[in-house]
Amino acid sequence: MRRARHRQLEFAFADSPQGGKDARPTDASAGKAYLLHIANPRKANPLAATAAGTERLLEEAASEPNLARALLHVASNKGAPGVDGKSVDAVLGSARRLLPLLHRELLSGRYRPGDVRRVWIRKPQGGLRGLGIPNVMDRWAQQALLQVLEPIFEPGLHPSSHGFRPGRGASTAIAEAKSYVEQGLTWVVDLDLSKFFDRVNHQRLLARLECRVKDRRVLDLVRRMLKANVVMPDGTRVATQVGTPQGGPLSPLLSNIVLDELDRELERRGLRFVRYADDCNIFVRSERAGRRVMDSTRRFIEGRMRLVVNEEKSKVTRPEASHFLGFRLCVGKAKAVEVRLSQRSHDRLGQRIRELTPRLLGRSLTDCFENANRYLRGWMAHFRICTVEELWYFDRYDAHLRRRIRATIVRQHKRPRFLHRHLCRRGAGSRAATRAAYSRRGPWWQANHPALKTAYPNAWFAERLVSLREEWRRLNPAPKPASGQLLLFAP
Repeated sequence: MRRARHRQLEFAFADSPQGGKDARPTDASAGKAYLLHIANPRKANPLAATAAGTERLLEEAASEPNLARALLHVASNKGAPGVDGKSVDAVLGSARRLLPLLHRELLSGRYRPGDVRRVWIRKPQGGLRGLGIPNVMDRWAQQALLQVLEPIFEPGLHPSSHGFRPGRGASTAIAEAKSYVEQGLTWVVDLDLSKFFDRVNHQRLLARLECRVKDRRVLDLVRRMLKANVVMPDGTRVATQVGTPQGGPLSPLLSNIVLDELDRELERRGLRFVRYADDCNIFVRSERAGRRVMDSTRRFIEGRMRLVVNEEKSKVTRPEASHFLGFRLCVGKAKAVEVRLSQRSHDRLGQRIRELTPRLLGRSLTDCFENANRYLRGWMAHFRICTVEELWYFDRYDAHLRRRIRATIVRQHKRPRFLHRHLCRRGAGSRAATRAAYSRRGPWWQANHPALKTAYPNAWFAERLVSLREEWRRLNPAPKPASGQLLLFAP
């Protein structure tokens, strides 16, 4: 098949090849219904790919039920368009036409991935991280390939690897790290790989894939996906010789396959470690052992795996001084290990609260509450595994957020007499309202005045704003006593 300007499938959106400005309206809901029908488990053949029988793996990946499930998964992520400008809804609305065409293109070997759009996002600690956004059609093909490769490689990955794996995540990684600290391994070798996704060696990756996958067509397809050109923000097209685009569905599995070599080497040395993507913590008993492990592991990573260790972020330290997935582990009283927020997580949360409640809001309080609640629920979903010792900080953040919103209310009323009338209507006494409204100490001081707390008490916020403390308690319910008599010993 002849390549288009961006190496994307020519049959896709032939009515509007210039990026979708003239595309006809599509019905995403109808496309979703069609995919759900095709992906019906009763109609779909189960994927029976194993390490011993992968000679016809491409047929499994390109099957219509597998492609239907793949596009449904891509649509659920609601990602941004690639260089072709086609949105997820546009592809979903044309699914009835595109699915059989993609099926034939994959099986015939004519499928060619399009270019990858490079975007730069700012890291919280400084610097930029490059993300590669493939076209929606390419994400569809990658997801279909992922769904047949994952059952082959996932069972063989090391159990201490927790990143981008089904049934695993930050909670399981921190739980394993906590168990090592409880065993007395109170020194951490904190390893960080520099620009890992941009430095993956294609030949080594394909060689590891070839050990389990016998279908050469699948290997060739993965190679073409890895070699896809990258379009920079200024429009420059750059050829790709190394690296895997961080942003596609297939990238996390490929990264785990590459780093499984490191996991097996650490296991062979008898080391206990926890790895999440390219962040790895190795737990040892002394600082001297940690420095020895750091040197030997660095030699293996840079010499054997052809990757680079980030010297600035890698260090040998105590668990309470290490930042791993936003947490730090502290040995408290009776040698109990506490899961606390790292200093970096504290800084990020404080900065985000300031962004959600700016000095000049410019919108209604209802919008402010909706945005804050959305963020706080998502934040607590990740940090719910903090132990009870962190509740004191959650209380402080709750109080800080309430005070910032009260200060916003002060600014919205602009003139002191307007604020005075408002506070009186809200139930504050006339004398207290006068002192608060006509004070020259500024909105921040006024927000903490008893008149503001009377007009807007904590109970008023409890009905509208998510509390970090209460959200943590909801996600970590106290165990129920076995009998009524045990209540006598409850704290």
